[in-house]
Amino acid sequence: MKITITGTTGFVGTNLLKYLESSHEILPISIRYAPYQQFALKADAIIHLAGKAHDLKKVSNPSEYYEANFELTKQLFDAFIQSETSVFIFMSTVKAVADEVDGILTEATVPNPKTHYGIAKHHAEDYILSKELPAGKRVYILRPCMIHGPGNKGNLNLLYQLVSKGLPWPLGDFKNERSFLSIENLCFITKELLNNETIPSGIYNVADDQSLSTNELIVLLGESQGKKSKILNIPTPIIRRISKIGDYLHLPLNTERLQKLTENYVVSNTKIINAIGKQLPIKARDGLQQTFESFKNKK
Repeated sequence: MKITITGTTGFVGTNLLKYLESSHEILPISIRYAPYQQFALKADAIIHLAGKAHDLKKVSNPSEYYEANFELTKQLFDAFIQSETSVFIFMSTVKAVADEVDGILTEATVPNPKTHYGIAKHHAEDYILSKELPAGKRVYILRPCMIHGPGNKGNLNLLYQLVSKGLPWPLGDFKNERSFLSIENLCFITKELLNNETIPSGIYNVADDQSLSTNELIVLLGESQGKKSKILNIPTPIIRRISKIGDYLHLPLNTERLQKLTENYVVSNTKIINAIGKQLPIKARDGLQQTFESFKNKK
């Protein structure tokens, strides 16, 4: 099978390319949005990863999200509809549905994104779903949660550095649960969608088999370094007051960062597991330990 992949220089793209290249012919393309451009697709399948990631520093122009994540996706999907390419996989995000989760996020959850990043991805999903598929074509919209793996840079790396320095985790009084996604599990699911023609088109959440609390994550980080994690149960009202002071004094702990570190964000993977009829190859804790091990090797 010939597969065109956009965005192969990113974290997901580089890993997916390595995962698939031994069994498929990969045709990577580098693209960005330009008005009125058209694409001539020659592959059997296209995996669309390219786009603009969520800007945590909030310095991006909102129009950049809509051009990269919505308009570009429209152009590619229009090309797919008109081509002989049979499979279209669009990498969306759980943020296209919700920035905060009360309970468990499923595919039945009514989307209500709040950020330009999430809204643009949701617009792209709606556009794809609005089109009638010609016979023989399959379309999959994947909504991954927080992806991690060797080579990944982000919040997990920052937490690793905190634990490695022996610093105590001060947010132990907060009780939360959140889902993660190993890059190997994401690659496995993508390959299953490519190879199994019986899997129905549609939207699928993608997450590991188990959610963890941030406190459990801190303990795992300590175990990966042969250390006993230090968790302080400072009362949540005190921490919240400190975070508000941080908003004004530009401290490392502010209300937004506190929200990210302590939020509940549990994602159900039941639909995708039932669709592929297989269990994921990597358990949540094992995948996280592999990621932590890669941080250790880069010290």
